[in-house]
Amino acid sequence: MEPPTWYVTASVTLVGMYVTAVLFRSLRTRRCNSTVLLHGKTCIVTGANTGIGLQTALELAKRHARVIMACRDQNKARKAIEYVKSRTENGSLVFRPLDLASHASVKEFCSGILEEEHSLNVLINNAGVMGHPYQLSEDGIEMHMAVNHFSVFLLTNLLLPKLKGNSPSRIVFVSSALHKRGEIDFENLKGKQTKGYANSKLANVYFARELHDRLADSKVDVFTVHPGMVDTELARHSVSNWLWKLLYPLKLLLIKTASQGCQTVVHCAISEELEGKSGGYFGSCVQEPWPDISSCKDTQLKIWKNSKEITGF
Repeated sequence: MEPPTWYVTASVTLVGMYVTAVLFRSLRTRRCNSTVLLHGKTCIVTGANTGIGLQTALELAKRHARVIMACRDQNKARKAIEYVKSRTENGSLVFRPLDLASHASVKEFCSGILEEEHSLNVLINNAGVMGHPYQLSEDGIEMHMAVNHFSVFLLTNLLLPKLKGNSPSRIVFVSSALHKRGEIDFENLKGKQTKGYANSKLANVYFARELHDRLADSKVDVFTVHPGMVDTELARHSVSNWLWKLLYPLKLLLIKTASQGCQTVVHCAISEELEGKSGGYFGSCVQEPWPDISSCKDTQLKIWKNSKEITGF
């Protein structure tokens, strides 16, 4: 028995719409076109077990890098390593435990890197949380600020000696365009935030800009990336499963896959054309102007000072 004509027509239409949406999303996504190989180079990717971090680790491994996958969960990291190895025979992958909700964990991780790794050429600060229910870290800091900013500040500064010793090297901050909606309340940096994610990303952006200024006489380049809307686990605390399914058609058109979302991160981490061109803000593999909200030098300095005090760096 043949299906009704309307059913066939509807099915063909839906398939056509799906293919068109996928092609549209693919065509509007720029990819890192660098062919540089990373033999002998060591890269750290935080949050490398899923999403943009996992796809970044894969791209670096394809280019023969030694990739240190800095993750909180060993089992998830093991599965991520298996995933990468199933897609490339190149590179070397190493798991090292890192929990950005704990300054003690950050210090232990950095101590291991400084003592046991011969080199460090690229640090990609990717891991983060979004829409996390109100909770304090073990250091008494609201979770967004703890994970997205203060631990990143501590981690990066502790690893700077290794990065400087292996220059030219690079630091890439995976930020968000939502930092433009953030506010910095210096009287409440550790407490409950009304816009936790945006606030923490704004603080992180100020840190990246101040770090660039302080490294002006070095050969350590600093880049900040906003990857756009990407389909990852980052929004697991923000969007319910049923709503995510309801938005699926829109997702096909507007939201990048993790593989597409990592391209600007990889571009800033390895592209030869960016050598020595530190300090930029990038989206879709293209440098963009810094938003006005992230361009206050006084706030940069104040964020640095407060972050030193809170982390004990």
